[in-house]
Amino acid sequence: MSSEPVPSPMGDGRAGRPLRRIALGVAYRGEAYHGWQSQPGGRTVQDHLEQALSQFAAQPVHTVCAGRTDTGVHALNQVVHFDTPLAREDFSWVRGTNRYLPNDIAVQWCREVPPHFHARNGARGRRYRYLLLESPVRPAIERGGCGWSFRPLDADAMRAAAAHLVGEHDFTSFRSSECQAASPVKQLHAIRIDQRGAYWRFEFDGIAFLHHMVRNIMGCLVAVGAGTRPPGWMAEVLAARSRDAAAPTFAPDGLYFLGPRYDAGFGLPEHTAAMDWMP
Repeated sequence: MSSEPVPSPMGDGRAGRPLRRIALGVAYRGEAYHGWQSQPGGRTVQDHLEQALSQFAAQPVHTVCAGRTDTGVHALNQVVHFDTPLAREDFSWVRGTNRYLPNDIAVQWCREVPPHFHARNGARGRRYRYLLLESPVRPAIERGGCGWSFRPLDADAMRAAAAHLVGEHDFTSFRSSECQAASPVKQLHAIRIDQRGAYWRFEFDGIAFLHHMVRNIMGCLVAVGAGTRPPGWMAEVLAARSRDAAAPTFAPDGLYFLGPRYDAGFGLPEHTAAMDWMP
């Protein structure tokens, strides 16, 4: 997130106008960017979004996101909020901001929300999807948008392995050394694994995730699916509480942040058109 503070929703001291809190849903392909969070050099999604919002608003705009994404990771419904004294129709924020964004980033929707809404702290859950191609030939058309396994995968074995991870656990074995989370204990509500032709969908539904947690789990699931490890090995990895016990981190290419879940009273969309586009 930007190092500059988001203004208080109590008011705009310069203009004497009350601030509105605005929430946006944003979709982007991540391969051209150094992740979500603003960095020197400006090659992040947050940098581009804040520049576009600031151009449309004709004043600085700073955002808070629901969940950071790493280099190469995509998002279909990243939710952000910001405060502004401007009164604009929802469609104006969408179209006006998209005018200044690169083609691989687009605002999907806009809603005005109450001052107590918080994109990150208010999220009740988060969802990720990993899209994987099973083929003897590497991706070409879908390069950058999916992971790849040249070995055939066993659905039953992967589902059996995934079952060991559902619930509240210490996920240290699947945690990056760079993770800044206060605790490695997280709760996974569900892991769903489906095959559609040559493509596999792995869906992860939980309250919060550690840095690289999904990609590290994917490395283990693919090892089990390919037959190099038995399903019960996943329980051993989890119990070890050591990153060295798990498989290597899987590629970011196929990882999509589907977005957060909030209390229904906010009325924020949980579905975007790109979710229907994916295999």
